[in-house]
Amino acid sequence: MAYRSHVLVCGGTGCTSSGSPAIVDRLHDEIKKNGLEEEVNIVRTGCFGLCALGPIMIIYPEGCFYSMVKEDDIPEIVSEHLLKGRIVERLLYTETVTEDGVKALNDTNFYKKQQRVALRNCGVINPENIDEYIAVDGYQALGKVVTEMTPEQVIQTVLDSGLRGRGGAGFPTGRKWQLARTIVQDGGQKYVCCNADEGDPGAFMDRSVLEGDPHVVIEAMAIAGYAIGASQGYIYVRAEYPIAVKRLQIAIKQAREYGLLGKNIFESGFDFDLDIRLGAGAFVCGEETALMTSIEGKRGEPRCRPPFPAEKGLFQRPTILNNVETYANIPQIILKGADWFASMGTEKSKGTKVFALGGKINNTGLVEIPMGTTLREIVFEIGGGIPNGKKFKAAQTGGPSGGCIPTEHLDVEIDYDNLIAIGSMMGSGGLIVMDEDNCMVDIAKFFLQFTVDESCGKCTPCRIGTKRLYEMLNKITSGNGTLEDIEKMEKLCYYIKDNSLCGLGQTAPNPVLSTLRYFKDEYIAHVVDKKCPAGVCTDLLQYKIVADKCKGCTACARACPASAISGTVKEPHVIDTNKCIKCGACMSKCKFGAIIKE
Repeated sequence: MAYRSHVLVCGGTGCTSSGSPAIVDRLHDEIKKNGLEEEVNIVRTGCFGLCALGPIMIIYPEGCFYSMVKEDDIPEIVSEHLLKGRIVERLLYTETVTEDGVKALNDTNFYKKQQRVALRNCGVINPENIDEYIAVDGYQALGKVVTEMTPEQVIQTVLDSGLRGRGGAGFPTGRKWQLARTIVQDGGQKYVCCNADEGDPGAFMDRSVLEGDPHVVIEAMAIAGYAIGASQGYIYVRAEYPIAVKRLQIAIKQAREYGLLGKNIFESGFDFDLDIRLGAGAFVCGEETALMTSIEGKRGEPRCRPPFPAEKGLFQRPTILNNVETYANIPQIILKGADWFASMGTEKSKGTKVFALGGKINNTGLVEIPMGTTLREIVFEIGGGIPNGKKFKAAQTGGPSGGCIPTEHLDVEIDYDNLIAIGSMMGSGGLIVMDEDNCMVDIAKFFLQFTVDESCGKCTPCRIGTKRLYEMLNKITSGNGTLEDIEKMEKLCYYIKDNSLCGLGQTAPNPVLSTLRYFKDEYIAHVVDKKCPAGVCTDLLQYKIVADKCKGCTACARACPASAISGTVKEPHVIDTNKCIKCGACMSKCKFGAIIKE
């Protein structure tokens, strides 16, 4: 059916949590009420990327980008825009509004420096409709591979593209496939696995791809299966991603019905099928050998390497494992060629990278930029800068395995090698921005506590070492640390890195090492001055009323749950530091800026 208008509503987790399902239901009701069922098509898509403005709706052919839409706005949108052709300007994303009309979304600051490859279909198609995926060249790459190319040619194309694993380590994808191809073991099964576990705090890249374009992962895994000689694949996805799991299940069922999974795909004699395995939320299961152990039905613990998974992986058979974003690049590399992909990025880091922008940033969301883009461009141009006029302090990349990038490195081109050189790492793509109000010692403690909780406990350096490291940080933030503790802490970091069994333990000290490298003055302030410069560490805080500013309005005293503030009306008040529980309620109530932290 030919529709005159298409209404695309974000159905990703972010907008779903903000009420987009109710918006879709209301749209159907209002469209039916106005007799527009045969003229207007409603499409529930994946994530558009600009999560800070959700729920999001785009109406074509005009390309109007409506942001922060509420259910009560739907009658107006339907009656004015869809029925009468009048754009509802109050709901438009302000950056798209110009004197000459509505500006294209790709011309806005958030989108104009992005280059979407892995995310090319997210926010564009209905992820639950295989026909829409096929309409944007879906499964053409698989068809080309199994009918026109040898497995060796596929692997060579991936090698020539320069694609490196997007899960964190950055290992060349083609080399991994090549090794698995060459392993011959009594004609038995080989496996293709997808890591969709994504346990980093603040990371939602892989989830968004699965929610917005699940078929791209299925197609890519089938291509990988053809390349290495595997007929079975597994997608390991955490159970906390219910929308992603549901859409994967639908997509696999549809692919089987269309003959794109199963026996004799494209009548080529190639067999390949997929199954889903749900993870229980263990961060360690993002490590490849622990993930495979979990798929086998055992406790998710890492194994010693060698042998590497390409030789002995899942069920002790040759196995390749890539993450969601890595697979999402494969079909386009096959269709457009290795040179096309290699033309993007830097010399050693080709293509694009998806980042989940979070923390102290105006434009929270999902971005995909060419490798080599600077952190300054991501934070201040795409991300819209820091809220409330605060100063940028650092950005954490790589989650608990990464490090903090300070202001002095804002202009470093982001790629695998550059990030490692400055004490961080790419990781899977979480990028958390911090401002002047963040305490870097507290940040290091936060990430280390996460690692302590998520350690599987199999090896002593990680199980005990990270716990001792956390205790030292806690001692410092409580005002009981010494300069000797800082020295011991640094030595322990390197011991844990050198002796842990798997990548989780080996990278666990990175947040501590990077903050010691760039923000050692904050550690010293905690130890020597017994103060937290950012005013975050509660044990080192004191709230004080500045007498000259206090109007004696009593608002602070009435808000204090510990009755720690005394004074008469219209006279300066005083805080009893022995009673103060440092909750900050007084400071939030004071309208005159008379209460300070020191």
